[in-house]
Amino acid sequence: MTEDDITQVKNYLLNLQDQICAALETQEPEARFIEDAWQREEGGGGRTRVLSNGKVFEQGGVNFSHVSGFNLPPSATAKRPELANRQYEAMGVSLVIHPRNPYVPTSHANVRFFIAKKDGEPTIWWFGGGFDLTPFYPFKEDVLHWHQTAREACLPFGHDKYVQYKKWCDDYFFLKHRNETRGVGGLFFDDLNQPDFPQAFGFMQSVGDHYIPAYLPIVEKRKDTPYGERERNFQLYRRGRYVEFNLVYDRGTLFGLQSGGRTESILMSMPPVAHWQYNWQAEPGSPEAELYECYLKPQNWLDT
Repeated sequence: MTEDDITQVKNYLLNLQDQICAALETQEPEARFIEDAWQREEGGGGRTRVLSNGKVFEQGGVNFSHVSGFNLPPSATAKRPELANRQYEAMGVSLVIHPRNPYVPTSHANVRFFIAKKDGEPTIWWFGGGFDLTPFYPFKEDVLHWHQTAREACLPFGHDKYVQYKKWCDDYFFLKHRNETRGVGGLFFDDLNQPDFPQAFGFMQSVGDHYIPAYLPIVEKRKDTPYGERERNFQLYRRGRYVEFNLVYDRGTLFGLQSGGRTESILMSMPPVAHWQYNWQAEPGSPEAELYECYLKPQNWLDT
């Protein structure tokens, strides 16, 4: 692990943020991302980019951050006590896109790199990330496209990787108190430092590079689908689940808040509008019931 390696990762992440923002802006006639650069008192900073009130995207945020410090928060050391009392750096790109049309799914992606150092001991480093899809009115062909693209991202690194990281995604993005998945999954990986730095970095890049090919065709296909008040209300109700997961379970949110990160950037993942309704039940045989019965359960979407 050299400083050149770290610089190479940072340059890739900055370029990835640029590419994703440019690709998403192709769907908007006028709305554009606004950049907000920030610095963190303990060390590091980032650039937050948010697109609001677009015709296609009601709100979307694409963040780059590179922070450093001397004391890791409890969310990082709870399962890795060997990280305590180490100087650390964490950098990554994290994004959440909340479309306006209920027929376009919400999407999330994240790729990150972590380093922890201590004098006289080997440096600890790893990559993590993934992407996942949260539809409200799903189309099976869209879900298949999403997972096929996820599998393509993994294939150069082993035929078992998609199955392994797809299951990790299903397990991670699961709301235990609701007994349902957040959406239809995708990929999730963490603590990746094998077999070596070039291979691990290459896998992280492949995941980052496959997000737009996975998501943009779905946006283009569904963004002009007619919808009414019923679909909009259901979208806002289901967005509440997104809030619940991010505030109760998401490790990235907890790490950011516990490490003194920039609150506005951390919480940009929240939908601009959401609502909760007491004991809401889907009407049997309805499209809303189909989401629960056919999609919000871990399953093998591809013939793997």
